[in-house]
Amino acid sequence: MKQQSFEQQHRQTWERIEQALAQRKQTESSILLADDYMLLCQHLALAKQRLYDITLIERLNSLALNVYRELYRYQRGSRFNFFSFLWRQFPLAIYRQRYFVLVATLLFLLPGLISGIWVYLDEFAIYSVMDTPQVRNVEQMYDPEARKLGRERESDTDVMMFGFYIMNNIGVAFRCFAGGLLAGIGTLLVLMFNGLHIGSVAGHLSRLEYFDTFYSFVITHGAFELTAIVFSGAAGLRLGYAVINPGPFNRISSLQIAARELIPLLYGIILMLTIAAFIEAFWSSSTVIPVSVKYTVGGLCWVLVLIYSFSGKRFESR
Repeated sequence: MKQQSFEQQHRQTWERIEQALAQRKQTESSILLADDYMLLCQHLALAKQRLYDITLIERLNSLALNVYRELYRYQRGSRFNFFSFLWRQFPLAIYRQRYFVLVATLLFLLPGLISGIWVYLDEFAIYSVMDTPQVRNVEQMYDPEARKLGRERESDTDVMMFGFYIMNNIGVAFRCFAGGLLAGIGTLLVLMFNGLHIGSVAGHLSRLEYFDTFYSFVITHGAFELTAIVFSGAAGLRLGYAVINPGPFNRISSLQIAARELIPLLYGIILMLTIAAFIEAFWSSSTVIPVSVKYTVGGLCWVLVLIYSFSGKRFESR
């Protein structure tokens, strides 16, 4: 089809969408734009495939971006509803990125399981992953005779460690997310390396029979921290997918769309990492709390986090 015929056939649709954008009537315009959005994306894809004039392609690309922003934009001037975010927006964001979450989970778990079994069975394997000072440091951190479990403390206050854990956790999550800009390769490497490292530590300490000191320490805050790292990896993979497969948009526009989709997920990740840091500083490191209590609370946290993470599907059709 020639460009002139194509424009004549669809001009009314484009003009109607432009008028709806200009009016910004929240009820009627949103329904109209939602109905026409996919059709507009098809028009843009056809225009690129048929090598139509760049002016037409830029018009359709700009129009599609504006429609997307109108459909998914946050209402300016409205207060952030924290309860709505926790109840609906965060679990829904997890569900919408469920395939990336699945891939990130496998990239994180499989290296961890393989390295953990390897290190447990071979007493020298740990030195292929960590150097001798690092191995000794890990052993001291979870020594059953230690006054405080976890990292060696430079201060007697748990508040200092709370801040340290926040910075450390968010640093790992940021590397997972930002690595997606390298076509997802950076995210893949960060997930696999962290899985490999955590699995090796678990295997080595299990071999030393430091079961209660290590697993009672990580079980509670790990429910939030490890899950948040997987979600960060999923967000990074989503960015990588936007780079590799931008669809009808150019890569910059595709990244902008992906970033907008991921905003609720990123907010939730920060919240989970903050909770994890608080638990790690004030609960996990304590040697006063009975091990049985830590296991019970930790198991409950894992159950609640997993149920919550799978709860977003019920909001998809609303």
